Amino acid sequence: MNSEAVINGWLVFGAMLALFLGGLFWRKLPIGAALLLGAVGGALVAGSGLPVRHLVEGMFTYFDPMLIIFTAMFFMRILDENGTLIQIAHWIIRAFIRQPVLLMLVVTFFIMFPAMLTGITTTSVLTTGAIIAPPLIALGMPRAKTGALVAFVSVMGMLAPPINLLVMIIGQGVDMPYIGFTGPLLVITIPIAILGAFILGYGYVRRAKMEDALNILKVEKTNIGFAQFLPLLVVFVLMALVRLLPAMIPDIGVPLIFIIGAVLAITSGRRILVIGAAYRALLAALPVLALLAGVGAFLQIMTLTGARGLLVMTALSLPEAWKYIAMLVSLPLFGGVSAFASGMVFGVPFLLSLLGRSEIIVCVGIAILAGLGDVLPPSAINARFAAQVTGESQFLKVVSKCLPLVIVSALAALTLIVWADAFKGLIW
Repeated sequence: MNSEAVINGWLVFGAMLALFLGGLFWRKLPIGAALLLGAVGGALVAGSGLPVRHLVEGMFTYFDPMLIIFTAMFFMRILDENGTLIQIAHWIIRAFIRQPVLLMLVVTFFIMFPAMLTGITTTSVLTTGAIIAPPLIALGMPRAKTGALVAFVSVMGMLAPPINLLVMIIGQGVDMPYIGFTGPLLVITIPIAILGAFILGYGYVRRAKMEDALNILKVEKTNIGFAQFLPLLVVFVLMALVRLLPAMIPDIGVPLIFIIGAVLAITSGRRILVIGAAYRALLAALPVLALLAGVGAFLQIMTLTGARGLLVMTALSLPEAWKYIAMLVSLPLFGGVSAFASGMVFGVPFLLSLLGRSEIIVCVGIAILAGLGDVLPPSAINARFAAQVTGESQFLKVVSKCLPLVIVSALAALTLIVWADAFKGLIW
């Protein structure tokens, strides 16, 4: 690549990045719209005019994850509105209050669950996180620490299997199928989530009283019938069977699995208006759907103009040590603007620069570094929502409680990347 092409490439990428950040912070555009603005600006600066075909094609790059997000949000909305989630929260507190270790373990998985199914952190914060936060506060946890627990565990839920949108986005950028990630994702996310939950909450839960928490939970009944568990059980069984018995069980697709679960959930618990639930699920999902459309368009224009190739060549030319430092800094910091944009803009070039190692393990490490941005400024979207649901007025207090855990997680992710081949046995 000659010097003129390099200069033009950096000019195009700089214009795209400047327009994206300017639209986001100056004009206060949604992240998806700001990414689209950057894509259009990059095409114009490169002399490609307004490439409508490429923009539309890019916006549909992540159509499969978009379907997964909407159907998963619809499923979770049904479980929330029919009373299943709050019934489970009541049961958790009542059953495990005298066993604080088990209580923290169950609370951790309860918070993670929606993000694990949708690949979106805010799903957990605004459903299971919002439900379990008041009883945790009633048990004596400070609001800032409760918010940090909800925010950080939700991030680990987003990064855990079965659905990891960041891995899908990065993998799709290098034509790598979403296969073999379950093992490495489980091994790193579950222990870190449990560690974070215990560090933040165990000391308070150990001294808690059950009555204080149960008084906070407003429920119509305390007994959970099997019918309310059935939709969750069916969804998990179908997802597991497709992976465990691929030769015998056809893959009907994750969106259809969530629709089956939602249909079953409609017939259990409180009666709800399905159309209204679907509308509210769509409203909740729209920001992320628009973000994925913007990410796809941005990546498509980067490819069209050569900016993507320039980033890859730059990443390839970095010395080994500087490459790791660049990943450790750029992925989480840009993830503070958008984790998905960070994975797409920087994650794909870094993965391409490390081809020859175990690509699955490297991709997992990169996705974790990018995902940690959800609790980091400037946007710190997860910390902001967690502060809202816990009543903490200053979201930066939530961020500060998360920082030590973010550092530990980033170092664990970097360890995966550096010694990727040593972790090949985790792929399954």
